[in-house]
Amino acid sequence: MDVLKKLFEEHFHASPERIQPLQGELGGSGRKIIRLAREKLSAIGILYGVREENVAFLEFSKHFRRHGLPVPEIYAEDLSQGAYLEEDLGDTTLFEFLSKNRTGEIIAPQAVEAYRTVVAMLPRFQVEAGRDLNYNVCYPISSFDRQSVTWDLNYFKYYFLRLASIPFNEQALEDDFGRLTEFLLSTPRDYFLYRDFHYRDFQSRNILLRDGQPFFVDYQGGRKGALQYDIASLLYDAKADLPPDLRQQLLDHYLDSLARFIKLDRAAFLRHYYAYVYIRILQALGAYGFRGFYERKARLAKRPKRQWRRLRFRRPQPPESGTRRALQDSNR
Repeated sequence: MDVLKKLFEEHFHASPERIQPLQGELGGSGRKIIRLAREKLSAIGILYGVREENVAFLEFSKHFRRHGLPVPEIYAEDLSQGAYLEEDLGDTTLFEFLSKNRTGEIIAPQAVEAYRTVVAMLPRFQVEAGRDLNYNVCYPISSFDRQSVTWDLNYFKYYFLRLASIPFNEQALEDDFGRLTEFLLSTPRDYFLYRDFHYRDFQSRNILLRDGQPFFVDYQGGRKGALQYDIASLLYDAKADLPPDLRQQLLDHYLDSLARFIKLDRAAFLRHYYAYVYIRILQALGAYGFRGFYERKARLAKRPKRQWRRLRFRRPQPPESGTRRALQDSNR
């Protein structure tokens, strides 16, 4: 804590009067997040012992700001102490803003507009800033490759299916995993991907709103990957539970924006898009299984079935397979 006070003093030339831990150790990442403030001055301090991840976040933040993207300014850092100080963007996440501006599936125009702004900005991260990003600082891996897909699928199998005692044919499931992996990796994967192994996907709780404008955080696990993954993560975020019609509208708006940065073949994009929706859901179920079944967090143990029921596709269902049967069994 002393190192954060020192960084605050060095940047603002004043000592903090209020120190407020925000979320203790955030999720499973172990990062301590602390707000330091004095009168109208405020900053967010981070304490985390994994140097490589700290370096990735700091380098990415500086790079994105050079591209004029809305991410927190880095005020000060001391990597030897695992500490850095960043801009305080407030407490309102896109998810909280959505929750306060909806009644069931009726979502207020201001919340829809916030989502439209977010999806229109995503290609700037993926393509514009991704072109000259230093991927050498990525942690723990520099690209969403075969190993990354395997991690996600095994996360689902061992922390969701196994711990929920859902019967499945191991060989049929592995055969499905193999086919899904080959298909996922057959699309271009040369763009910046927000993706991380924990809860740091491109989703509504990792976007903050200040004065109605979105700011993006928690991209330290970023790497090279496919364009489809991040937009699938946002639109099929089970907790946000966007209505299917709105998902489609936002996807169309994203593709319109993306077409300004690359020569876009929409049909080719969509052929792979729903496969990335699929693996995003499998990864989320694995995460809920790990937190709920393995770590015994009761509120999360009850969530997977509820989240799966809330996901609604507007595409034809895939052919009968071991993966699909396992998911159907999990919903009984």
